[in-house]
This record gives sequence, C-alpha cells and structure tokens, in this order.
Amino acid sequence: MKCRDAAIWIILSATASGLPGSFAQSAAPAIPGVKPKPVATIPIRPAVQAPAETANAMAQSERLSLQSDLVWAGQFNGVISGEVSDRMIAAIKEFQKGQGGKPTGVLNPQEREALADTARRHQDNVGWKLLTDAGSGVRLGIPTKLVPQQSADATGAKWNSATGTIQIVLSRRKQSNPTAAALAEQEKKEPAGRKFDYSVIKPDFFVLSGMQGLKKFYIRGQFKGDEVRILTILYDQATEGVMEPVVIAMSSAFNPFPGAQGSGPPPRKTVDYGSGVVISDDGAILTDRQITDGCMAITVAGHGPAELVADDQDHGLALLRVYGAHGLTPLALSGGGTPSTVEITGIADPQSQAGGAAVSSTKASVAALGGDLALTPPPPPGFSGAAARDNDGRFAGIAVLKTAVIATAVASAASLQGVLMPGDTVREFLKSHRLGGASSTSDARAATVRVICVRK
Repeated sequence: MKCRDAAIWIILSATASGLPGSFAQSAAPAIPGVKPKPVATIPIRPAVQAPAETANAMAQSERLSLQSDLVWAGQFNGVISGEVSDRMIAAIKEFQKGQGGKPTGVLNPQEREALADTARRHQDNVGWKLLTDAGSGVRLGIPTKLVPQQSADATGAKWNSATGTIQIVLSRRKQSNPTAAALAEQEKKEPAGRKFDYSVIKPDFFVLSGMQGLKKFYIRGQFKGDEVRILTILYDQATEGVMEPVVIAMSSAFNPFPGAQGSGPPPRKTVDYGSGVVISDDGAILTDRQITDGCMAITVAGHGPAELVADDQDHGLALLRVYGAHGLTPLALSGGGTPSTVEITGIADPQSQAGGAAVSSTKASVAALGGDLALTPPPPPGFSGAAARDNDGRFAGIAVLKTAVIATAVASAASLQGVLMPGDTVREFLKSHRLGGASSTSDARAATVRVICVRK
C-alpha cells in the first residue's frame, strides 16, 4: 500500500510541474544535493515573408494599381509596369512613414485604402482621364483640368493650359524605315537649344527629357512599321510639383498602338479565393464567374463542396449550390440606383491576412468606364464576388473581375479590373433561377462566405 501511494505521489508531482503524465512516470527522481544541468533552448521564430515576396504574390492588376497609386501619391517615380523592385518597396515604406505607421513595406487594408484615397484626390484635382485620340486610335491619359484647351489636325492633337504654362502634343506621321535611334536624334535637333538630362533608346521606342528654354520637357516616341507616334509634354518649372506625378502617369498610360501586344488573358491561379453572397438558407451562393471558371473542385469554406449550377458570361455572375446546407443567412437584395461610392464586404485572400478568414469591408468609388462601372481602387484579392452596399446600407450590386487591357510603358497588358455588377442585373439573374425571395438580413458580414476554386 505504501509503495503504491509513493508511486502516485511521484506521478502527481511531475504532472503538477508541467510534465505530461507518460513522461512523468519514466522520469528519474531528483538526487538531493545535485544541481540539474540547464537545458539549452533555441527560440523558434515564425518565418516572415519579405515585402518583395508579398508583392510578387499579388495579381498583375493589383501591382499595376498599387504602383499607379504610389505615383499619384508622389512616392514612386518608376515605370508603372507591375514589376516589383526595390524602388517600389521603398515607396511603400515612405508612404507608411508619412501616415505615421511602421515602414514594413507591406500595406495593411487600412493603409491601402488611404493610399487609394490619396491617389484619387490627386487625380480629381488635375482632371485625370484616359482618352482615345480619334485621328490615330492612340490611347493616353490627359490632366483635363490643367490643359482644358484642345485642338487637332492631320498631324495630331494638342492640349494647352489657359496661360500656356503646360502643353501636351501628340504627333503622328509616316516615315520610311524608322528606328528608335534615328527618331531620338531627330527630336534632339528640333527645336534647337534643347538640353537633355535623360535618354533611353530601345529597339522600338525612346524616351528623352530635359530643358527647353525655361520649360521642362518629356518625350516618348514609338513606331510600328512606318507609323510613328510621339508624345511631348512641356511645362514650366513652377508647375513641377504638380506635373511630376502627372508626367509619370502619362508616360505609363501612353499606348500608341492599342492591342498590338500582350492582349491575351491573364494566367489563372491554381488555387483561387473569392467571396460569395448567401442567397438562400438552403445553400444557394452567388459569386464571381471568373473565380469559378475552370475549377476541378469548388468549396464554400465551412459548408463543404459546391456545384456550379448556372452562370451569366455577359455579366460575370455565377450561382453555386451547397447541397445539404442548412441555417445559412441570405442577404437582403433590395436597393436603389447606382451610387457614386460603395462599401464592399468580403473575405480577403488568406495571404493578405496571414492565413486568416475574417470578413472585412473596403470602400471604392464607382465610375462609368467603357460601358462598365469601374471600382476604384479595385477590390482586394479575395473580394471578387463580394456584396457592395451604398451609404445607406442598401444592396448596390456584386464586385466582379473583368478582363481589361491596361496601357503601361512596357506594353499593353491584359489584366483584371474591378467592376460593379448593378443590383438590378443581379436581381434579374437570380429571378431567372427563381431565387432572391427568401427571408433575409441586411448584415452583409453574416451573409458572406469564402469560395475556393482548385484548378489543374
């Protein structure tokens, strides 16, 4: 009896000290007078992804949008190409410092929204618009408030400020056997007296900048066959603070031969994450068709496998069904017209929230662009298929992704842009499948689920 009590006492003592019971039974009792040797420990630190790795994991459209916003915020003076660089990471850190945050090089959702707001304010101040020249088909960005006076003739188009402090000239001509070097040399001589401080000459385009009298100038030229297109920007030094980001944005938006290269669809991810909106309590889920396209398997996180039962290719909508689901909370889909700003509620990509699956919201402005309602800034990764609501909390539509051609300084790149699919369009789609009349909630967070697509 005493032996048994002693054994129990040893086990209980070891367990109370924090050792598992199985280990405590085999541990030797301490020897009086002998000090145990300290056990060396090695701290295990979680791996931290470098800012460049995080940026490279973004979709091309997200990197383009990020670089564009950094340009407009005055932090980035590089080419808006979507390529990750030390300069881009440094620009992100500078913006974070200016916001009073920690310069990590990776923007959190609040910082990304603040950056987008800053960029949007600067664009609005100068009247930034993407235009197509009727005479040549050239696509370019113009600060319409800075250069309200426009004229055009057979050789191109011109935009001027009221006082002539800012001039933008788009010229076009035919030239036999042009080369970038020959075109650049010609620009250096006409007009006389230009002083150059920067030049880049590539096989099919060239860039020059410097001083022309008391004005700064920037020239970008490109050719295709015997067609030559040249953009020239002249501005007084006194306007440099305003014009510097405008010039960078204009250079990157300049697309002299739209559709000439790189217009194929962007590559799709092996595993894609999107958001879905609960439509009925028995498992009907509405989401973005782009997310469900080409999937081997679709899963609604927390509820199981889902089947694609219908889609609308023209409007980018997809209807899923989770069979056997019960107790889901559908979203109220009644609403008014198209608002100028919306709040989008979705679930960000796991990589954007350290593996998490939290529901969050972001704001975006809505503007007509080429027949679509473009969302600026575009929804974060994982938000495609998310519900958008107006300032009064009413359903305004679904945020979807749509393939678009984005003009950059390198080429025309096919990418995905955020588009608001209006509430009326969504309701018509659901009505055609006899959905949308269930009891519902106005709480978009309660009606939001994560949609996961696995492709080959």
